[in-house]
Amino acid sequence: MKNVDPPTASPHNILIVDDEEIVLAGLRENLRREGYQVVTAPNARVALETAKRQPFAVIMSDDQMPQMTGMEFLSQVKNIQPNATRILITAVLSLDTILDAINNGEIYRLIVKPWLRGELLATVKNAVHRYEMVGGNAALRAEAQATNEQLRQLNHSLELQLARVTEQHRQLTVVNEALAGNLQRSVQLCLQVMETFHPAIGSQTRRVVEICKAMADDLELPTDQRQTLEIGAWLHDIGLIKLPRDLIRRWQEKPDTLSEPERALIGQHPVLGQQLAGFGHALSAVGQVIRAHHERFDGSGYPDKLQGAQIPWLGRLLAAAVAYAASIASGQHALAAVELASGRAYDPEAVSALRRALSQTTD
Repeated sequence: MKNVDPPTASPHNILIVDDEEIVLAGLRENLRREGYQVVTAPNARVALETAKRQPFAVIMSDDQMPQMTGMEFLSQVKNIQPNATRILITAVLSLDTILDAINNGEIYRLIVKPWLRGELLATVKNAVHRYEMVGGNAALRAEAQATNEQLRQLNHSLELQLARVTEQHRQLTVVNEALAGNLQRSVQLCLQVMETFHPAIGSQTRRVVEICKAMADDLELPTDQRQTLEIGAWLHDIGLIKLPRDLIRRWQEKPDTLSEPERALIGQHPVLGQQLAGFGHALSAVGQVIRAHHERFDGSGYPDKLQGAQIPWLGRLLAAAVAYAASIASGQHALAAVELASGRAYDPEAVSALRRALSQTTD
């Protein structure tokens, strides 16, 4: 029997708050097996006192507790340990809950009861990583602030000159920046919702975006096409948010277990994604790319059975990038699998662009 090395002990402490001892025991046992130092508290008030005495990298709290809810507790503990990554555990998952928690900035992630061990460990690992990055960047931020103050003083005379630019030009610039900023914030909010809904999909989406940016660079796409491809990459799986989590997991891990009605439901997520992308009047082209990213070059894809050049060019690029990022293989093995399907599932030109783009990115 092969010996398995125990996980390396983590120097970081994790605080878990829940009024149910069986839940505390389950979370404590799972995280200690991974080498984390775990402290538990039966209610929010005990946890607040604990947080005053001991630093934590991650603070996790159940939402439905007597005396003080998890959201209220995390809001208060933020003032005590602002750098700690805060996670809310809840049995009630709704889009309003997700958006409220994200917009208020009180939490980093939601864990839904009953939680899956793999998702729990991935979420905690990412939370610890975020804490390390926040702490490591503190010194850099302080140095950057000092440098920025020097630059502000040096640029004061330049700002006075720029102020002489005509009012019409200034107003046009402000409007354009506001529109671009609103669009970017909307796209980022959609991704945050997806990452909270399904962390693995969020990670895959970021990889697809990285590849699409490299493909756009390689192909020297015009600005409008580059933006359409990039936003399409960010939002290509947003339609999955309307589907059951268990169905998505089985589709990714055991697709052969899906029934025909379930396959039909999965087949509609590009259409749902196109509809959701309609939140911006300028995103009609993005919606078409999202709808087409599961079409196949030989016409065997979905939802519209498009073939060859009938599939939008940017949709063919996105399809190749998604296939690579979603592959259970990695690196050259994943690329080889996509290349094997070139001319059948994927446009050969898109596969060539993918190959060149991967030489510019890192796995």
